[in-house]
Amino acid sequence: MSILVYIEHAEGAIKKTSLEAVSYASALAEKEGKEVVAVALGAIEENELAKAGTAGAQKVLHIADEKLNAGVIQAHASAVAQAYEKAGADTLVLAKSSLGDAVAARLSVKLKAGLASNVVALPDEDGGYKVKRSIYTGKAFTSTLITTPHKILAVKKNAVPLKEYGGAATVEALDVTLEEGDFAAKITSTDKATGEISLPEADIIVSGGRGMKGPENWNLIEDLAKAMGAATGCSKPVSDSGWRPHHEHVGQTGVKVAPSLYVAVGISGAIQHLAGVNASKNIVVINKDPEAPFFKAADYGIVGDAFEILPKLTEAIKAIK
Repeated sequence: MSILVYIEHAEGAIKKTSLEAVSYASALAEKEGKEVVAVALGAIEENELAKAGTAGAQKVLHIADEKLNAGVIQAHASAVAQAYEKAGADTLVLAKSSLGDAVAARLSVKLKAGLASNVVALPDEDGGYKVKRSIYTGKAFTSTLITTPHKILAVKKNAVPLKEYGGAATVEALDVTLEEGDFAAKITSTDKATGEISLPEADIIVSGGRGMKGPENWNLIEDLAKAMGAATGCSKPVSDSGWRPHHEHVGQTGVKVAPSLYVAVGISGAIQHLAGVNASKNIVVINKDPEAPFFKAADYGIVGDAFEILPKLTEAIKAIK
């Protein structure tokens, strides 16, 4: 038996969240005495796929059909289901993401598999197959019992360490049969987020709120983010006002993030924003209002004027680097 990992990639590189999923699968495989096989769909170089071996995969199945490049969900689900059978797997591991969630739901039906999402730890297999999951936007945990022979585990970002084993995986081409119905949905256009680092993949995020007073001051946020190697985000009022594009909106109704470090500048900390960021490992709040609700959720706080603090902080980080 094997554990299959569904790999996502963008701009020719495997996503960090997928490598985390491979690391998780590797730890699970070691526990259960299985091998880890990954599957990647669409156009990506073989040498990049081989890097999955550094996270613990022994083999990568590459389904290179160019029709899969667009990311049509049903087609991806059909292709992964065939790879699952080819690999002789009984467990599918993938990163929790917008694409991963949709694919996992369809595969749960196709494979008749129990599905657990937001997984944060290896299963407890004493007296059943119990999976620890994050719930209520990271405010609590629950233990979910999966009773089906086949299982799907969607791993939460930054919940498990990304391990490097040092080896390269072998890459094997795999042909699958895709029906016309797999492409019944058509993607007519795609608007890609701009910026060097995408919010879902970012390990560090610097976000600004209305305390920045206007888009003309956003260079202070961008300068700090660049110095830290971070992505930039914003609160909902900022995106609603047109100061920043909507794909930078972080919160319950925007992008939910779980970076190692989240820096909130001039954001009061409304519950809707907190719901999208409270899975962050560390939160730093910069606000001139000492009563700002965000301070209650912060690991570290700075009370002061962002227009004075940010340039000094940026210069200090540059000096350290």
